[in-house]
Amino acid sequence: MKNDPVVAIAGVTGAVGAEFIATMNRRDFRVSTLKALASARSAGKTIDFRGQQVVVEELTERSFEGVDIALFSAGSGASRKFAPAAVKAGAVVIDNSSAFRMDPNVPLVIPEINGRRIREHKGIIAVPNCSAITALMPLWPIHQNNRIKRVIISTYQAASGAGAAAMDELVQSTRANLNGQVYAQKVLPHPYAFNLFSHNTAIDPDTGYNEEETKVINETRKIFEEENIAIGITCVRVPVLRAHSEAITFECEMPITEHEVRRILSTAPGIRVVDDRANNYFPMPVDASGQDDVLVGRIRKDLSDPTGRSIAMFVAADQLLKGAALNAVQIAELLPERAMA
Repeated sequence: MKNDPVVAIAGVTGAVGAEFIATMNRRDFRVSTLKALASARSAGKTIDFRGQQVVVEELTERSFEGVDIALFSAGSGASRKFAPAAVKAGAVVIDNSSAFRMDPNVPLVIPEINGRRIREHKGIIAVPNCSAITALMPLWPIHQNNRIKRVIISTYQAASGAGAAAMDELVQSTRANLNGQVYAQKVLPHPYAFNLFSHNTAIDPDTGYNEEETKVINETRKIFEEENIAIGITCVRVPVLRAHSEAITFECEMPITEHEVRRILSTAPGIRVVDDRANNYFPMPVDASGQDDVLVGRIRKDLSDPTGRSIAMFVAADQLLKGAALNAVQIAELLPERAMA
């Protein structure tokens, strides 16, 4: 790209779409022209981009002429339908959906872990699942120092993971509950106010694992390039507006201490250690919201493992930022085509 790129955002009116714009602004990502794309029902609306009102256009297969980078967050169905057209038009697609993550020809990238894979793209680069990103950001630097053999994860996933409509449902249902009113949920399958439930993706009847859990297992193995890493996971939706949290216990090949883990993570990119035992202050969604870093704390020896190879910790990260928009913009910043501009 000899000049600043033409960037298209597919799904611009959604929660992640808004964060694409905010993240590009905050990181001073240079753009010559922005194309705002969404479904037909949003066509004609306007969004503000650096002081200019950009008219939202309907997302079609003809939307990508002249586009250099296409940031997709319009759902896996839209990605499967329109991403090939974007690539055919000459754009590099950075896709936030699950559509291409496990395609062996598509790099699945967290820049801090496997940014080198970006150069292997054939037109599409996939952003991992938000829960996978949240877990793998702190696990990777540890894995580089002392290979991780096994991981057990329990997630506490915010409404933001299900989009703006789910966030609104949480607010409205909470307000109704506090006022003693009945609220009929429309977005999520169970009452959301003052409740939590198994992640709202389909359950595999044979394994008992839901799609979210399976994604984390498969994507971890692909990103780490470790087919034999053992992973157990339970994904739960909690009544938090924004930022996912996870309880993680991992087992390494060799003994490892909590002090080693703190030392490793204290200099790891994209990680902030929040581990104040004296004041019982550890990672929380309220602190992670709006932050680029993944917060890591409650770092302690796993007392159930007498070998000294296991550590437990708690993490929190903004699902809309590092779990989605920020990760995608970081990929765009590292594109070979952009680097040669």
